[in-house]
Amino acid sequence: MNTPQALVVEDDRDLSLIFSQALRSAGFAVETVNTAIDAITWLTDFIPQVVTLDLHLQQTKGDEILRYIRAEPRLAQVNVILTTADAAMADALSDQADYVLIKPISFTQLRDLTARLKTLF
Repeated sequence: MNTPQALVVEDDRDLSLIFSQALRSAGFAVETVNTAIDAITWLTDFIPQVVTLDLHLQQTKGDEILRYIRAEPRLAQVNVILTTADAAMADALSDQADYVLIKPISFTQLRDLTARLKTLF
Protein backbone atom coordinates (compact mmCIF):
# COMPACT_ATOMS: atom_id res chain seq x y z
CA MET A 1 0.00 0.00 0.00
CA ASN A 2 1.31 3.46 -0.88
CA THR A 3 1.78 6.10 1.76
CA PRO A 4 -0.95 8.72 1.42
CA GLN A 5 0.21 12.22 0.53
CA ALA A 6 -0.61 15.50 2.21
CA LEU A 7 0.08 19.07 1.16
CA VAL A 8 0.55 21.76 3.79
CA VAL A 9 -0.08 25.27 2.45
CA GLU A 10 1.08 27.60 5.21
CA ASP A 11 3.27 30.71 5.17
CA ASP A 12 4.03 30.71 8.89
CA ARG A 13 7.22 28.63 9.20
CA ASP A 14 6.48 27.43 12.76
CA LEU A 15 2.93 26.35 11.91
CA SER A 16 4.12 24.68 8.73
CA LEU A 17 6.55 22.62 10.78
CA ILE A 18 3.93 21.69 13.39
CA PHE A 19 1.35 20.76 10.74
CA SER A 20 3.90 18.71 8.80
CA GLN A 21 4.97 16.81 11.90
CA ALA A 22 1.35 16.13 12.85
CA LEU A 23 0.58 14.75 9.39
CA ARG A 24 3.73 12.61 9.35
CA SER A 25 2.78 11.29 12.77
CA ALA A 26 -0.59 10.30 11.29
CA GLY A 27 1.19 8.36 8.54
CA PHE A 28 1.29 10.80 5.61
CA ALA A 29 4.11 11.73 3.28
CA VAL A 30 4.11 15.53 3.47
CA GLU A 31 5.01 18.34 1.09
CA THR A 32 4.97 21.92 2.35
CA VAL A 33 4.59 25.11 0.33
CA ASN A 34 4.10 28.70 1.40
CA THR A 35 2.63 30.39 -1.68
CA ALA A 36 -0.41 29.88 -3.88
CA ILE A 37 1.79 29.56 -6.96
CA ASP A 38 3.80 26.75 -5.35
CA ALA A 39 0.60 25.03 -4.18
CA ILE A 40 -1.03 25.08 -7.61
CA THR A 41 2.22 24.00 -9.28
CA TRP A 42 2.49 21.04 -6.90
CA LEU A 43 -1.20 20.17 -7.35
CA THR A 44 -0.69 20.11 -11.12
CA ASP A 45 1.64 17.14 -10.73
CA PHE A 46 0.30 15.34 -7.65
CA ILE A 47 -3.02 14.36 -6.12
CA PRO A 48 -2.81 14.39 -2.32
CA GLN A 49 -5.35 12.79 -0.06
CA VAL A 50 -5.29 15.81 2.29
CA VAL A 51 -4.52 19.52 1.94
CA THR A 52 -4.24 21.80 4.94
CA LEU A 53 -4.89 25.26 3.60
CA ASP A 54 -4.13 28.56 5.30
CA LEU A 55 -6.62 31.16 4.10
CA HIS A 56 -4.34 34.16 4.56
CA LEU A 57 -1.12 33.71 2.65
CA GLN A 58 1.23 36.64 2.14
CA GLN A 59 0.70 37.07 -1.60
CA THR A 60 -2.84 35.80 -2.03
CA LYS A 61 -5.79 34.37 -0.18
CA GLY A 62 -6.10 30.63 0.21
CA ASP A 63 -9.62 30.70 -1.22
CA GLU A 64 -8.04 30.91 -4.69
CA ILE A 65 -6.33 27.58 -4.05
CA LEU A 66 -9.57 26.15 -2.70
CA ARG A 67 -11.42 27.25 -5.86
CA TYR A 68 -8.68 25.63 -7.98
CA ILE A 69 -8.97 22.34 -6.08
CA ARG A 70 -12.76 22.25 -6.29
CA ALA A 71 -12.80 23.18 -10.00
CA GLU A 72 -10.27 20.50 -10.99
CA PRO A 73 -12.07 17.15 -11.55
CA ARG A 74 -8.95 15.06 -10.87
CA LEU A 75 -8.75 16.63 -7.39
CA ALA A 76 -12.39 15.88 -6.52
CA GLN A 77 -11.47 13.37 -3.79
CA VAL A 78 -8.99 15.65 -1.99
CA ASN A 79 -9.90 16.34 1.63
CA VAL A 80 -9.37 20.05 2.28
CA ILE A 81 -8.82 21.23 5.83
CA LEU A 82 -9.02 25.02 6.13
CA THR A 83 -6.65 26.36 8.77
CA THR A 84 -7.26 29.96 9.72
CA ALA A 85 -7.72 32.46 12.51
CA ASP A 86 -10.37 34.22 10.39
CA ALA A 87 -13.58 32.58 11.58
CA ALA A 88 -15.78 34.73 9.33
CA MET A 89 -13.88 33.75 6.19
CA ALA A 90 -13.82 30.12 7.27
CA ASP A 91 -17.58 30.21 7.78
CA ALA A 92 -18.08 31.71 4.32
CA LEU A 93 -16.02 28.92 2.74
CA SER A 94 -17.05 26.02 4.98
CA ASP A 95 -19.39 24.53 2.35
CA GLN A 96 -16.41 24.14 -0.02
CA ALA A 97 -14.09 22.60 2.57
CA ASP A 98 -14.22 19.20 4.21
CA TYR A 99 -13.06 20.49 7.60
CA VAL A 100 -12.36 23.87 9.19
CA LEU A 101 -9.86 24.30 12.02
CA ILE A 102 -9.64 27.67 13.70
CA LYS A 103 -6.15 28.70 14.84
CA PRO A 104 -4.56 28.08 17.22
CA ILE A 105 -4.50 24.45 16.11
CA SER A 106 -2.70 21.91 18.23
CA PHE A 107 -0.42 19.16 16.97
CA THR A 108 -2.72 16.59 18.60
CA GLN A 109 -5.88 18.05 17.06
CA LEU A 110 -4.51 17.90 13.52
CA ARG A 111 -2.80 14.54 14.00
CA ASP A 112 -5.97 12.91 15.34
CA LEU A 113 -8.20 14.35 12.60
CA THR A 114 -5.88 13.27 9.80
CA ALA A 115 -5.32 9.85 11.36
CA ARG A 116 -9.10 9.32 11.23
CA LEU A 117 -9.17 10.52 7.62
CA LYS A 118 -6.37 8.12 6.70
CA THR A 119 -8.58 5.16 7.62
CA LEU A 120 -10.95 6.22 4.81
CA PHE A 121 -8.41 5.81 1.99
